[in-house]
Amino acid sequence: MNDTENCPACRKTKVRSAEELKSLMNRLSRMEGQIRGIKGMLEKDAYCTDILTQVAAVSAAMNAFSRELLAEHIRTCVAQDIRDGKDETIDDLVATLQKLMK
Repeated sequence: MNDTENCPACRKTKVRSAEELKSLMNRLSRMEGQIRGIKGMLEKDAYCTDILTQVAAVSAAMNAFSRELLAEHIRTCVAQDIRDGKDETIDDLVATLQKLMK
């Protein structure tokens, strides 16, 4: 048995609008480029603080990605589940927020 068979929540899916998907993918592509840039800086023996500045930029970009995804999740998935009487979604949201705040 694999992990998704043991985890009902892992089987959930979300159909995203073309606009949402494009926005999220663009953010990820920019972060991917930033990571490649950091690797290049390491290979070129860049100064530590210059690399750390780029790491901070990637971290901020990841936080922005998470905020965008979380906001859309609350507006769509969570709101619909609450309308449908699925109150356990609130517990799932709280657990997700706790993970994000570590």
